Amino acid sequence: MDAEEDSFIRLPSPGSLEDGFPEVTPEQVQQQIECYKELCSALEQEHAKLQMAKEAVEQRTRELRKEGELLHKNIEQQMSLNRDEDRSCQVGIFLAKDEMNRLRQEKQVLKKELEEVKKRVLWEDPVMMLPALPEKKMVFKGLVTNKDNMNKLMLTPLIRYPLLGGSALITFEKAEVAQRIIEAKEHVVELSYGEDLEELDRCRVRVQAAPVDILLPSALEIGLTRSSRTILVSDLPSLAIPEEALLDKLELFFSKTKNGGGEVESREFLDDSGQVVLTFAEDGVAEPLIARGHIQVLIGKGRYELKISPCVSGDITNLQFQPSRCPRTVLLSGIPDVLGEEPMRDALEIHFQKASRGGGEVDALAYVPVGQYGVAVFTEDAG
Repeated sequence: MDAEEDSFIRLPSPGSLEDGFPEVTPEQVQQQIECYKELCSALEQEHAKLQMAKEAVEQRTRELRKEGELLHKNIEQQMSLNRDEDRSCQVGIFLAKDEMNRLRQEKQVLKKELEEVKKRVLWEDPVMMLPALPEKKMVFKGLVTNKDNMNKLMLTPLIRYPLLGGSALITFEKAEVAQRIIEAKEHVVELSYGEDLEELDRCRVRVQAAPVDILLPSALEIGLTRSSRTILVSDLPSLAIPEEALLDKLELFFSKTKNGGGEVESREFLDDSGQVVLTFAEDGVAEPLIARGHIQVLIGKGRYELKISPCVSGDITNLQFQPSRCPRTVLLSGIPDVLGEEPMRDALEIHFQKASRGGGEVDALAYVPVGQYGVAVFTEDAG
């Protein structure tokens, strides 16, 4: 109430003087007016300040509103981008999973193709299947006939047969047993043996039986080349001296011109033959020695007659094959990896040797577990 009283000027009513109020002079009225003018001016200044403050607040409010709208817009854009990225990631994950599945299937297909290639590779390269001639120097022990004057070389082939994982080769003593096993095609092999086992406790696997077809050489042609500086020394005595010492004595003997020899360039023992190959440094030394056929050589305290023969090297110029089926051997495939190598081999042998299952006496059995790779070697069947 005091503030409201200070805001108004009380003027005496016309009858106030008569009522006993003091008389207000013009000077006092003028002072009051000046006082209220100053108060009004202060209020106007305060009003101006408040107006400026209001405008500043409104300006800041507008700025904050714009910033809020911009921030809200940015948040919406970012959320939209995040949603797009999330959808893109989901699509990427889906595509990656699909690609992974495709690659896994392709891997399985390639794995099967690789197994087939491994199985066929030796068939497509018959020379690898038949190392008929070892990669070493060898002595030709042929048969010279008067009929056609041709040398005949007898070969015992070693056939390498690829054996993939999860398969086995089983050779029976009788060919008719192998034939029965092949004709049955599929066999159920009992892995858990025991009379007191319940039906649910028994473990069985199914395996497939197939014949074993291999390639055997039917024709072989060898191109022979006779060396002009090399001789073959044979009929060497069995002496209790090292091979190097014997080679030194032979080199010393054949390097002398009085013995019909010359400078020896190299000397070499042929494996498993007991014969020596001597190569001279110059031409014209080997031929006269070969023409003599035999020569007496002093070795230690004894004199021994050695045989001199030409040295011939050969290269295969033609090799032909014909398919052949192993009569007593069966290929078992599809063997799962459920037992160790030894127990699985025993289970297969026990099963296929029983006559009640069409089997018979087993001569040999080779088993390769899943994930491994083996090579079986076939030799000539003496039976």
